[in-house]
Amino acid sequence: MTGLDPSLRAGVAEGSLDARPSVTVVVPTHNRPQLLAETVQGLLDQDYLGHVEVLVVFDREDPVRPDVSVPERRVLRLLRNDRTPGPAGAYNVGAMAGTGDYFALCDDDDQWLPDKLRLQVEALERRPDALFATCGIYLGDGRAIAGNRARVPAKEVLTMPDLLSSARNELHSSTFVVRREAMIREVGLVDEQIPGSYGEDYDWLLRAARVSPVIAVRKPLVRVRWKYSYFADRWSTIIEAIDYQLERRPELKEQPANLARLYGRLAFAHAALGHRSEARRCARMARKLDWRQQRTWLAYLVAYRLIKPQTVLRVAHAFGRGV
Repeated sequence: MTGLDPSLRAGVAEGSLDARPSVTVVVPTHNRPQLLAETVQGLLDQDYLGHVEVLVVFDREDPVRPDVSVPERRVLRLLRNDRTPGPAGAYNVGAMAGTGDYFALCDDDDQWLPDKLRLQVEALERRPDALFATCGIYLGDGRAIAGNRARVPAKEVLTMPDLLSSARNELHSSTFVVRREAMIREVGLVDEQIPGSYGEDYDWLLRAARVSPVIAVRKPLVRVRWKYSYFADRWSTIIEAIDYQLERRPELKEQPANLARLYGRLAFAHAALGHRSEARRCARMARKLDWRQQRTWLAYLVAYRLIKPQTVLRVAHAFGRGV
């Protein structure tokens, strides 16, 4: 483990590794070989002293080993998603195949900072009542951190109201670390029935918050490449997924501002599809809950063809926002 600093190498020499929890990291991937190699190497090079296995789950493609070096006490395994196509199925393949005490997620184009895993495991070890940990992110285009935007959780212990009031891209799936067996037993696997796996990670987070506190390391420890979303113009899938979650997750309706965001997304998606009456209906509901919800006004502009939805997406993307 030549990448470790002297104090960590001393810990290895003293045999302090065996007492540390093992970690499984799952990386769902589809058609991103170059970015995948960068991501996986960063996971393998974490300064965490315990055993780490990285499971790369190939979705709708044959497994191909990324060009990485595997240090001591690290394992790289390649799996195929034989469950539901998409992130939810891939996460669950990894959850069931993993052997670690802890289970972490990372997108195939994001990068962990070297101390990410160590700090989150330490935080969870201090709170045995917690199942789930997150952390802050650098949100940008994948270039130097100096040009990226830092987004950090507001509190060290997040409750359901905190999660509902946070922007979804601030609680990114690449920050998640959970107690693997307890999470599967008490919360369950990621919901593969959510249409298109839209918001499946946020759904899993909310389900975890029902049964335990969510611990946050208030430092940006992941570089998230802000890219053009896979769902950017899949408006029908977005509508189906939000309707699905509203029907099954009553907590989504508990906070007016959060519900207004969801209705705002529905309004914009309907407007983009040309469903003017439905867009107006959802926009009215969002405005009644929170008149500041910007998506409602954008939905009106798109519904009446005063602006194209793609234009709104490009501008939102430039500012690190979604629609």
